[in-house]
Amino acid sequence: MPASPSRPTARAPARCAWAATPLSIAYHDEEWGVPVHDDRVLFEFLVLEGAQAGLSWETILRKREGYREAFAAFDPARVARFTPARVERLLTNPDIVRHRLKVESAVSNARALLAVQREFGSFDAYVWRFVDGTPRVNRPRTMRQVPARTGQSDALSKDLRGRGFRFVGSTICYAFMQAMGLVNDHLVTCFGSGTQ
Repeated sequence: MPASPSRPTARAPARCAWAATPLSIAYHDEEWGVPVHDDRVLFEFLVLEGAQAGLSWETILRKREGYREAFAAFDPARVARFTPARVERLLTNPDIVRHRLKVESAVSNARALLAVQREFGSFDAYVWRFVDGTPRVNRPRTMRQVPARTGQSDALSKDLRGRGFRFVGSTICYAFMQAMGLVNDHLVTCFGSGTQ
C-alpha cells in the first residue's frame, strides 16, 4: 500500500522572543503594541508599568486580575478617592505588589490623571500628543535594537513628573508607550509588526 502523502504541519506564528509563557504569549498576541485610546486602560497600564519596576512583567501579568479588583477596575475617579486606610488595607493584599510607594503612587497618579483630563479633555488626548497622534513603528530586527527609552519617553516622563505623577521615569514611560501602541516595537519577524 502506498504511503499517504504527508500533510503540511501548521507552524506557530513567529512572535517576539520575550513572549514565551501562556500569559506573555496571550498578552503579546492580543494587546502589546495595539493602539489604546481608552483612559481606563491607559490608567491601568500606568499603574501596572509603575508596579513592574524592579520586577518581571510575568509577575505583573499574574497579578493583573488582583490589581483590577484592588484598584476599582482602574476607574481613576474611584482610585483618586482612596483613603489612607484603604491604602493600608491594600498593603496587606497578596494579589498585588505590596510596595507602599507604588500603591500610594497609584492613588496620587489617579488624582493627577483627573487633572490632565480636565485640562485636555482626556488622558488619551494628552498622552498621544507625544507621538503626534500616530504610532511610531520602529521595525527592529533584534531585541538589542529595541531601546529602553527615547526622546519621546523622556519628554513624556518629564511632563508627567511636572504634573505630579510618580513612578514615571523614562524607561517606565517607554514600556507604557510600547504597551499602549504609541510605539510598535514588534520585531520585523513577528506577525505583530505588520510586515508578515
